[in-house]
Amino acid sequence: MSDQGDPLARIAEALERLAPRTVPSPDWHAAPAYVWDQQGARLVAQIKAPPLDLLHGIDEQKARVVSNVARLAAGFAAHDMLLWGSRGMGKSALLRASVATAQAASPGTVALVQVAPEALSGLAPLFAALGAVDRRFLVFLDDLGFEDGDSAGPRALRSWLEGGVEARPGNVRLAVTSNRRAIVPRHLSEQDDPINPRDAVDDRLALADRFGLSIGFPNCTQDDYLAIVSGYCAAHGLEWDQGEALEWSKRRGQRSGRVAWQFVTELAGRAGKHL
Repeated sequence: MSDQGDPLARIAEALERLAPRTVPSPDWHAAPAYVWDQQGARLVAQIKAPPLDLLHGIDEQKARVVSNVARLAAGFAAHDMLLWGSRGMGKSALLRASVATAQAASPGTVALVQVAPEALSGLAPLFAALGAVDRRFLVFLDDLGFEDGDSAGPRALRSWLEGGVEARPGNVRLAVTSNRRAIVPRHLSEQDDPINPRDAVDDRLALADRFGLSIGFPNCTQDDYLAIVSGYCAAHGLEWDQGEALEWSKRRGQRSGRVAWQFVTELAGRAGKHL
């Protein structure tokens, strides 16, 4: 036991308590998915995602994402991906489902690594760790956005995508979802720059241009919304009414895959079923 009367001993103990704990390196071959946060990486035992055939209304987007993830899993040339557009249209679900499908076809070849929002600045050590592993990884940044005035974040992301000394390694690809194609906010005032009116706009769009695949997800049509509801209900043995489904979307103020799933959850709850 240390001498509590010794000020140097007390200072040493205080510094020990303040020092960040050492995070053990995970087994990067042990799990289908991981979460990277400020504490390091933790294993995820199972990727939860709907079957690909239940993702309706996004057939073209689905084909491109599934193909790209399959190429990554096979070790072929693959793109970084930006999935942008309407809320609730299955961007993140499609990414998870695509990785799960690739894993089922070729077990152990690829893993999903989701980065927590607060851990964005810690991507460099993550890339360093993944680059030393004989496996492919899709690093996933969900619902990414930058605040007004944040220039460091977009610049770092551009550097990670290509050209920087801390760019992602060859066995890693980035997948980003965002409500905006440009990821960063844009304002009409950018068009009025008296010195060089396009510079500010072009600098922001340059971030989106770094992605080999930039895939838009438009608003859900009524037919697509009803097809999504129908597919989910058929898969789970639920009866449903078209008028009620449309009324549900009106009350939510939106038609989307997410709203469709919420309606199906309501139906399942009424029927005493577990999804």
